[in-house]
Amino acid sequence: MTLLALDVGNTRLKWALYDAPRVGGRLLAHGAQFLENIEKLAEGDWSSLSAPTRVLGCIVAGDAVKRRVEEQLEQWDVTPQWVVSSASEAGLSNGYDHPARLGSDRWVAMIGARQRLLQKGPARPCIVVMVGTAVTVEAIDSAGRFLGGIILPGHGIMLRALESGTAGLHVPTGEVRDFPTNTSDALTSGGTFAIAGAVQRMWDNLRGHCGEDPVCYMTGGAGWKMAPSMSTPCELVDSLIFDGLLEIAHKRFG
Repeated sequence: MTLLALDVGNTRLKWALYDAPRVGGRLLAHGAQFLENIEKLAEGDWSSLSAPTRVLGCIVAGDAVKRRVEEQLEQWDVTPQWVVSSASEAGLSNGYDHPARLGSDRWVAMIGARQRLLQKGPARPCIVVMVGTAVTVEAIDSAGRFLGGIILPGHGIMLRALESGTAGLHVPTGEVRDFPTNTSDALTSGGTFAIAGAVQRMWDNLRGHCGEDPVCYMTGGAGWKMAPSMSTPCELVDSLIFDGLLEIAHKRFG
């Protein structure tokens, strides 16, 4: 039973084909496509793939993009399932006021993080950071309950907002410095420190709530840029959403 896992974000569609719907399934093929080029998938990257048995995905890009993805899947006789956040799934319970309104990418990444944590040892509190167009920082207690999370602008949005609202400031190509001495470095460092500070605050909140140091996982397209500047130890995991999709698939189809 093969699984095609889909992660459709605000900028790109990322896909991975596994030989089984479970964590540890062998990766057979993978790739990514910008949303404006989705129509190239069926005759491009997916043209050489054998038909998957199951398709499971999460999407934040909206219904119009979802329809375009589903059109590319019509070459195979398989109906995709799209993860919608719920009160509980795959060992994680959802503390959001309205569970279905939680972004599915956030939910799936947390399930992946929880599964990864339990594979390595006993349960502990957990912080999950996704660094993309927006940044999300989630808190999970040791019992597997999502307590809540924050959303803040990604680095690019912060810089574009400054550029559009402040005379003489332009999107920089600066470096992260402890003590910036030019405008480009000041802008780059400011955005980076804002994200790092938000993660540190959530880490402190969760530690105070649970009484022990949390584990922190970071993922997302810009995670590699942020990881060296974090004040809290964070493990960078590129595949966190796919890990979550595999765990959900195992519970649903395994």
